[in-house]
Amino acid sequence: MQIIHSLIYMLCEMAPYILLGFLIAGLLHAFVPDDTFARHLSGRGWKSVVKAAAIGVPLPLCSCGVLPTAIALRRGGASKASSTSFLIATPQTGVDSIAATASLLGPAFAVIRPIAALVTSFFGGIGVGMAERSDSAGASSTQACQLQAEAPVSRSFARKCVDALRYGFIDLTGSIGGWLVAGLVIAALITVFVPADALAVLGDRPLLAMVVVLIVAVPMYVCATGSIPIALSLMLKGLSPGTALVLLMAGPAANFASFALISREMGRRTALIYLGSIVVGAMAFGLAIDYLMPASWFDVSSKIASASCHPAEIGLFPMICAGILVALLIFTFIRNHFHKSITTADMTQTYIISGMNCPHCQASVTKAIASVAGVDKVDVSLAGKSAVVEGSPSADDVIAAVRAAGFDATLPA
Repeated sequence: MQIIHSLIYMLCEMAPYILLGFLIAGLLHAFVPDDTFARHLSGRGWKSVVKAAAIGVPLPLCSCGVLPTAIALRRGGASKASSTSFLIATPQTGVDSIAATASLLGPAFAVIRPIAALVTSFFGGIGVGMAERSDSAGASSTQACQLQAEAPVSRSFARKCVDALRYGFIDLTGSIGGWLVAGLVIAALITVFVPADALAVLGDRPLLAMVVVLIVAVPMYVCATGSIPIALSLMLKGLSPGTALVLLMAGPAANFASFALISREMGRRTALIYLGSIVVGAMAFGLAIDYLMPASWFDVSSKIASASCHPAEIGLFPMICAGILVALLIFTFIRNHFHKSITTADMTQTYIISGMNCPHCQASVTKAIASVAGVDKVDVSLAGKSAVVEGSPSADDVIAAVRAAGFDATLPA
């Protein structure tokens, strides 16, 4: 029962802020023109790096969802420096995770987390800019023109509001829902089964603890919001606040899939600078929290009693928000995993898609295939890693469009 109580407590604490974050994210998606980001990231130098970092911090994209976005920006004219800055800043935070951080870890963490994302992304982007070859031409003129040629679709205010709600509460929930649930479960298991003094040795050696967390966090994938309850549970078991910040930064921002794709698209040197800036930045900010800032700012001891409280002691509004969030998670799970494929008898072709990890990836592949001449309908299955295309497009064109979006496509053997 203690596991259930811990789950309910953390879910109720986070739910109101996560729902608020989803709403803000949906409004940004619906009311900010699609080409705004690309236009501001097309320049070279430190200004474009700063813009990329500032734009990336509030965007609620996970590390797998940000990859196709950054690749599209890069091929649309953004420099390697600004693209790398965007890649580092975006998955570490978002309006949803900042709000959830404040609810579970307190205002100090909620402020320092986006600042750390800004600083690490700035220095990572500057590092890539310094190493970038002077003759780097960026995206091909054909790809840039293709992006610029897409005319914006005029939508009414009511339609934009509907799109905002759909993106925030359906698409975004589906994107981070699985990782949020995984983070809550892992946090509850740590809270209940890890002895209170089990991490005391690491708690007295913050530098060693940070190295251990980095070894675990870099290959692991966890979204910015899903990492919050895990960080709280580790702090309650004795790890330092700085070590928790290392998890909050490195877990969402770096993983092997991101490193491999960045190496392919922008070169191994860019990928190494990307990874190095995250690791060095996380440890620098973690050590600063542990040794330079007041410990009272990061005190979460009050959460120990709260985490074991009975559901009846939780307020009505958080319970309602938690119920809404659970309903959205269940709905999006069913929607993502039991969506029926197109089953037309003629003029269809199935493609095997690799590299998709979330609904953001699914949407990018769908948009890429739909833009190919001759495509009448397309259905992309995230669970099945496939796309069923109806119409008479060239298979080579479909495969090229998917690869241009940052993924890979092959015909079944």
